[in-house]
Amino acid sequence: MTDEQTTPTSSRTLSRRAALAIATLPLAGACAARSPAEARPSSAGSSPRRRDAQAYYAYAADLAGDDPVLLDVVRAQRAGWMPPEAPDPRPVRIFDDVAVVGTDFVQATALATSAGVVLIDALESPAEAEGVLAAGLGEVGMDPARVGSVIVAHGHADHFGGAQFFADRYGARVLMSRSDWDLAATKSPETAPERDIEILHDQTIRSGTTSIRLPITPGHTRGTVSPIFPVHWRGRRHRAILWGGMGLPQSVQGRRAYLASVQRTARRARREGIDVVLTNHTNVERLATMDDSGENPYILGRARTDRFWAVLEAMVRGRIADGT
Repeated sequence: MTDEQTTPTSSRTLSRRAALAIATLPLAGACAARSPAEARPSSAGSSPRRRDAQAYYAYAADLAGDDPVLLDVVRAQRAGWMPPEAPDPRPVRIFDDVAVVGTDFVQATALATSAGVVLIDALESPAEAEGVLAAGLGEVGMDPARVGSVIVAHGHADHFGGAQFFADRYGARVLMSRSDWDLAATKSPETAPERDIEILHDQTIRSGTTSIRLPITPGHTRGTVSPIFPVHWRGRRHRAILWGGMGLPQSVQGRRAYLASVQRTARRARREGIDVVLTNHTNVERLATMDDSGENPYILGRARTDRFWAVLEAMVRGRIADGT
């Protein structure tokens, strides 16, 4: 799951989880509060006065409070984190026009438009694409035959392994950034899709009346893409971003690129009114909380979205500071 570590996806066993393990240094103090003199909310743009790793980690924990979504960000940025083993989630429509389908390890996001379905990622293999993703789309009322494009968020095999299935079976076009096409072909040639469309930074693609922006957000890989698109819940419009890669690379240069992408994205989120943040290794428990109550755990609102980026920034700064 890093630039330096990519494993083939021939099986859903240890290899694909081991790809997430970077280092295993415990995150001491991540849940301990600090005094206001040491950490202040970064939604106002501030940062810890003590610029050491533990101050950043405590700062992130203070910002997260007891918010389960923000606590997931803290956990996901700990050295050695990987999604916990769990039963595969059922396919779920998390918005009127968005479904999440996948396994306990990795998920694909499907956006229904007036011209068909746009997939973001395609799981780990052709077998999963057919048996999990295509079947799951049918369960939530999305016809897999209407998948017109597959946007690959980054060039690791657990995200593009099933893309060629949709290209071969349904004629879908596959999109990835240039550097990550190169990464996929170099690191996982046995499962890489045939090279198709290269994503340019901040380009817009359209599917019917839906426009999807594709900013390149370097860090997780050099060409990670974090799509921005409209979603609807109970008929009300929201604006969403799918953060294309949560894990940090090993190199300091890559981590600084990641930090810069977080900062740029936070500014953009405020400017464009983004109030939904999705990921492709999402918390399975959050999927399980979807019900008919009318509450949607994926709608963060403006203030919590600001805090999401502030927590992520603080954790990344901590990881840069301690080198884990």
